[in-house]
Amino acid sequence: MSEQVRAQRRAAEADVIVVGAGPSGATAAFFLARAGLNVLLLEKTRFPREKVCGDGLTPRAVKELIGMGVDIDGPGWIRNKGLRVVGGGLRLELDWPDLHSYPDFGLVRTRMDFDQILAEHAERNGVTLIQGITVTGPVLDERSGHVVGVTARKDGEDVTYGARLVVAADGNSSRLSLAMGLHKREDRPMGVAVRTYYTSPRHDDDYLETWLELWDGDRLLPGYGWIFPVGDGTSNVGLGLLNTSAAFKNIDYRDLLRRWVKNMPAEWGYTEENMVGQIRGAALPMAFNRQPHYTRGLMLVGDAGGSINPFNGEGIAYAMETGRTAADIIVQALSRTTPAQRERVLREYPRILKDVYGGYFTLGRLFVEAIGKPGVMKFATRHGLPHPTLMRFALKLLANLTDRRGDASDRIINALSKVAPPA
Repeated sequence: MSEQVRAQRRAAEADVIVVGAGPSGATAAFFLARAGLNVLLLEKTRFPREKVCGDGLTPRAVKELIGMGVDIDGPGWIRNKGLRVVGGGLRLELDWPDLHSYPDFGLVRTRMDFDQILAEHAERNGVTLIQGITVTGPVLDERSGHVVGVTARKDGEDVTYGARLVVAADGNSSRLSLAMGLHKREDRPMGVAVRTYYTSPRHDDDYLETWLELWDGDRLLPGYGWIFPVGDGTSNVGLGLLNTSAAFKNIDYRDLLRRWVKNMPAEWGYTEENMVGQIRGAALPMAFNRQPHYTRGLMLVGDAGGSINPFNGEGIAYAMETGRTAADIIVQALSRTTPAQRERVLREYPRILKDVYGGYFTLGRLFVEAIGKPGVMKFATRHGLPHPTLMRFALKLLANLTDRRGDASDRIINALSKVAPPA
């Protein structure tokens, strides 16, 4: 340890430090603490805090919430039956599939308090949560080069925390990952999402709604719009676009959102005077755009590892799943008696992620490359929406909702994901 680090005030040790209390970090911390480990969860902001998101939770995310024991029946949790798809002059309502592996309903909960609910749930289960602390970098062992803690700044004071392992749940920019030389891959798709809220009579809709045709004048863009009911008198309205379009860098996304909602029926209330808050945007790192997911004592989860689904831009479910998987691997690794044995277990984490998601994410990359070409999305919308059976298959594919031994559509999707090269 350097003299600079020695000069800093040394804080309490932990078995594992988790940096970032979003869905991936809170989930990882929860499962680590439930296994009996001493866990420190560091969050740079203070709750409640806003995050740019559609606020929609598919059955994949609902399954993770149920698995953690989060109460999803109380106030503020809005259930939905499925997805309403709009495009090509048609509207098609698709219920979430009836599967053994996932519940048959989705949820909406704003990120203003969703992350706080998960973090406080983790805290009640033994996690030490510290808010308002900015992690500034990793602490490296001089001999092995492994991460053995983090440096941070809180209330104007430098502090160092030591741990046996560190989990980077610090989002798309991931300062810890960059400090360890883990940069984004340019061969992975990137999206941008912008959203705002409007007071609207559609606030209690039974379906999430997605618009597949996103027009900029006479030009069809590679992305989609959404209208999600929040249940508190407002709708979350937004759009997502992909960098597979040549126009990606030249679009004023906020202006595009304003122009898009002007075409909505007046009775929906999506007007400037009904807007609640500003239009805000965020990057969507997709298809494992930062790898490897483990290196020298640092494990990547959620957006830090680019775990957003390229098919639909969903991130919360995969954040929670990677957090849970990372926790399981860490618990197994720290039970081993020698450093070599622990390292062998930890190095399985990237392989497990590739086995579970790699092929599917590769299919998603091919999908976003295809819809980035002019006319492909228009053709798919106009020729796919009139066929409900095909669209139910598409819903399963895009939302990644299948049973291992399900019906024919499940088997096709699972087989395609298995044979595709891992992301």
